[in-house]
Amino acid sequence: MSTISNSGGDATEQAAQRLAQQITAEREARGWTQATLAGRAGVSKAAVSRIERGEMSPTAVTLLRLAGAFDLTLAGLLLRAEGGGGGGREHERLSRAAQQPEWRDPATGYTRRQLFATPAHPLEAVQVTLPAGASVTLPASSYAHIQQVVWVQSGELRLTEHRAPDLTWMLAAGDSLGFGTPCDVTFENPGTQPCTYAVFLARR
Repeated sequence: MSTISNSGGDATEQAAQRLAQQITAEREARGWTQATLAGRAGVSKAAVSRIERGEMSPTAVTLLRLAGAFDLTLAGLLLRAEGGGGGGREHERLSRAAQQPEWRDPATGYTRRQLFATPAHPLEAVQVTLPAGASVTLPASSYAHIQQVVWVQSGELRLTEHRAPDLTWMLAAGDSLGFGTPCDVTFENPGTQPCTYAVFLARR
């Protein structure tokens, strides 16, 4: 399995370096300064600088904000960092377990495994494991141009859509939920065991 992280061995350090280089490449391809990217993503210029230099491991929220600024999904950004996974359009339809990139959020400890994503297909599939008691709030920008469905595979998931008023859903194993109008969304594991869920998404 490919791992995108900046801790734990040469392979993960190299993957983190490729991600940092890809963020720089995406920014420069658009002719943006670090300040421009920071403004579009809603993060600090210092954070962008440290991420591009490989001095800071970005959280899931930060990566989603950066990907959104580039008009990419998080999967699109991570796959570009991994080289796009070529091999021809027929081979792009197959996602081997050993080749599915996995990324760990340094802030929450959750892991995100890319089950399927390819330029040749409009659907993406992700599997997330959220530790007991952990929560993460993802920005509305990450839902702007996509439609998503979450399916809980094990454990409990409290999902709150931050709108007026907030709308909270309690999901158990087997439950699924389609996302509504883009807004900030909090994923929280209120249980004592890890919660594993899959997210299926497609661009509008």
